[in-house]
Amino acid sequence: MEFEWAELRKSCVVEEDAAVLALNKPAGISVTGERHDSDIVEAAAAAGETLYPVHRIDKVTSGLVLLAKDLGAHGQLTRQFNKQTADKAYLAIVESTGLPDHGVIELPLSVGRKNRVRIAAPRECIRERAGRWFVDDADLLATKNYPSTTQFTTVLRTATHTLLAVRPITGRRHQIRVHLAWIGHPIVGDPLFDKSTQHPRTHLHSWQLTLSAPWRTPPTLTLQAPPTPDFWHPLQPPPATDALLAHADQLIHTPE
Repeated sequence: MEFEWAELRKSCVVEEDAAVLALNKPAGISVTGERHDSDIVEAAAAAGETLYPVHRIDKVTSGLVLLAKDLGAHGQLTRQFNKQTADKAYLAIVESTGLPDHGVIELPLSVGRKNRVRIAAPRECIRERAGRWFVDDADLLATKNYPSTTQFTTVLRTATHTLLAVRPITGRRHQIRVHLAWIGHPIVGDPLFDKSTQHPRTHLHSWQLTLSAPWRTPPTLTLQAPPTPDFWHPLQPPPATDALLAHADQLIHTPE
């Protein structure tokens, strides 16, 4: 997707100070490393602005992306992602029903053919017990695997779709997308698993992010980016989004 950096920056800024820039990224734009199109870091550099991505969200995913303006802040923030102390929440719409109110997916990931991320065990070995999906160690494939945990809370159910608030405890590549698909609840419009091309976008959104930020007063960076209207299209009738987001926020911050 082609875009003008100045226009994107102005329309999508969520938070900015001397050390960081947080954007509400549209779906279809890469954060960095794009080979065939523009990406945020490259576009900013072409306009004379150096930005360092603190984390990455997939090109097809919309929502919060945090970039540092200097290497000192970048180091402080990326360490929190590496240590899994960054508090992250996503919204996802899945084209299925039947998920519990709360769940945890503890399925190790591996990298298969053509660099594709997959569960590190045969699909038929995935087990579910009391809202927990897992595989036994004996069923793991003879390949390098990466322990991965995703928690979710069901926010809204319709006759055909479910809205989830999702917390990736680990931060593996494609983790949320692969975890949900392999337990039978793929995200609407995800090109990794939906080849129908019926949906113009993937309905996964980076929603909330909280990190320690010692240079701020108070020393916390608390970010939230609401989805744009196109995110809600699979949910019919259309929900009252402000009330729904408030409900989702309450659910994920209420102890089970």
